[in-house]
Amino acid sequence: MDKKALRAEIKVLKKQHTKEQLLEQSEKILAKLEQHPDFVKAERVMLYSALPDEVQTQVFLEKWHLKKQIILPTVVGDDIIPVAYEKDTHFAVGDFNILEPQNEPYNGGFDLIVVPGVAFDRNGNRLGRGRGYYDRFLSQHLNVKRIGICFDFQLVDEISTEPFDIRMDEVITL
Repeated sequence: MDKKALRAEIKVLKKQHTKEQLLEQSEKILAKLEQHPDFVKAERVMLYSALPDEVQTQVFLEKWHLKKQIILPTVVGDDIIPVAYEKDTHFAVGDFNILEPQNEPYNGGFDLIVVPGVAFDRNGNRLGRGRGYYDRFLSQHLNVKRIGICFDFQLVDEISTEPFDIRMDEVITL
């Protein structure tokens, strides 16, 4: 299946779930992430502010930002710019209606990068929204553990890939 068709299929599958069902799945997926050895040992974790159709991270961010350094992506032009999430961080709606932290860019390293996606396959390949933001960003951090998180219906057998696509080290779902 081509990428456009797969994006459309996943969109249909998401609509078959209520907001409450997706929130419940989100909590279970993030509970699995919390127990993951790479998350447990990580001190600097890049997460994301979720769109309504992604694994919801807000409660998780609030829970962990005082225990670990949490970094969130912002979009500037064609690039992801990481920003540290602090207790007094103010958010604004950025490109694509994503809530983005309004702090100075983060220039440190990462121990773990948690990545959303439209779909993932069992080999760690990721289908994003088609603009390449994460692939460009992740290509600069190939030595950092990359974990994709998704709802169970977003895990497919195979995603066709391009040479520039960055594979996840692991995918967590239900």
